[in-house]
Amino acid sequence: MDESTPLKVALLGCGVVGSMVARLLIEQADDLRARIGRPLELVGIAVRRLELERPGIDRTLLTDDALALVSRPDVDLVIELLGGIEPARSLILAAIAAGSSVVTANKALLAEDGGTIYGAAEAAGVDVYYEASVAGAIPIIRPLRESLVGDEVTAVMGIVNGTTNFILDKMHTDGADFSDVLAEAQRLGYAETDPTADVEGYDAAAKAAILASLAFHSRVKLSDVSREGIAGVTSADIAAAKEMGCVIKLLARCALSEDGTIALGVHPTMVPVSHPLAAIPGAYNAVFIESRHAGRLMFMGPGAGGSPTASAVLGDLVTAARNRVRGTRGPGESTYSGRGITPAGKVSSRYYVSMTVTDAPGVLAQVATCFARHEVSLQAVRQESQGVEARLGVMTHLAMEDAISAAMADLRNMAEVRPQIAVMRVEGA
Repeated sequence: MDESTPLKVALLGCGVVGSMVARLLIEQADDLRARIGRPLELVGIAVRRLELERPGIDRTLLTDDALALVSRPDVDLVIELLGGIEPARSLILAAIAAGSSVVTANKALLAEDGGTIYGAAEAAGVDVYYEASVAGAIPIIRPLRESLVGDEVTAVMGIVNGTTNFILDKMHTDGADFSDVLAEAQRLGYAETDPTADVEGYDAAAKAAILASLAFHSRVKLSDVSREGIAGVTSADIAAAKEMGCVIKLLARCALSEDGTIALGVHPTMVPVSHPLAAIPGAYNAVFIESRHAGRLMFMGPGAGGSPTASAVLGDLVTAARNRVRGTRGPGESTYSGRGITPAGKVSSRYYVSMTVTDAPGVLAQVATCFARHEVSLQAVRQESQGVEARLGVMTHLAMEDAISAAMADLRNMAEVRPQIAVMRVEGA
C-alpha cells in the first residue's frame, strides 16, 4: 500500500490517559509517521458520555457506539483504555474479529481472561500489545516478552502500585497513620475515592499475574495470586521495621519454587535498606528481575499518570503499526512451560512477628517452644518491658506460611500472649 495511505486508529476511552493519547497522536503526527513508515489517522473515540467537555479533543471524533467503531473494516489499530472486564473484553474481541491489532492497558482483563484475548489474536493473525498494563511508563513487558526470552528468569519482584508506595513512604518518613496518609493521597489524586483496588492489593495482584505469565511461560490468573493489602500496616509496624534497618513496601513477588512451580503473592514486606527496592520513593514503581545468566536487573520510574501511561501506549502503537506495515506479527502468548502454582501455604519466607506477652519468667521459653513445635527456627528475639507486660519482636529464618499460621493459632490460645499478633514477611535470605 502507498506510504501516504494512513493506518486508521480507533480509541476506546477518553479519560486522563485516553485524552493524552489522542493529543499526542495529533501533536507528534510527523514523528510517528517517520518511525512507522505511514501516517496514523485517529478516526474515532468511543466514550460513555458524549456531553462531557474534553478540551483539545475534536468532538466530531466522539461516538457512544463503541461496538460499531471497533467493527469498522477499515480500522487497523484499536487502543482500549476503558479498563474493567466488560465491555472491554467484548469490544477487544470484536476488534480482533474485524482484523484490527489491539493495544491495551487493561491489567484486570488480562489477569482475569488474557488467554481468551491472546487465543483470538493468534487465530486472527493480529497483535495484542499491553506494555501500559504494568508499571506505566516503565518498560517491563517487552524485556520479559522479548529481551530476556533467551534467558531463564528465576524471580520477578517489584513495587507495582504507586498509591500504596506513596502511602507507605509517607508513613515511614513522616510517622503518620495509614488513614491520614490515605486521605492525603486522595486529595493529591494518587488514590481513588474508593481506594480498595489499590490498598487491598487487587491492582498489584493483577500485575503480578501478568508478570508471572511472561516470566515463566505459563498461564497465570488473578485468582492464583495470594494477596494481602496495606490497610493493616500500623505505625508500630513502621517503627519496628526502622529498628531492624528496613522499610515496608507492598511487594509483588513471583519466583520459581524448588519443585518448578510458581510461588507468587502480593504482601506488605519489610525490605532491608540495602536492597534497591527500599529506596523507591513516593508514587514511583520499580521491578526487580533475577535471571540465570543476565543476573539482577531493575527497572524504575513513574508507574501511573496520563503522560507516563500514554508514553507506553504510544510505544506499543508504533510497534503494532510497524508490524502492520511490514506484514509481520509480534510475539504471542508463550505458555509452553505450563507450570503449576505453588500452594500459598507452601511458600517460604522470613517473617517478623510482634506480640505483647505477660512479663514473667518462662513466658519467652513457652513462645520459643511454640515456634519450635511447628518447625519454625528463630533468628533473633527482642524484648521490651512495658511494666507487667513485654513487647516481643521475633525474626524467623525461612519458614512456610502454613507453619507460621499454625504457630500463630497456638500463640493466640496461650493465656500469656495477647491475641493481637502482627505478622509480616521480610525480604532477603
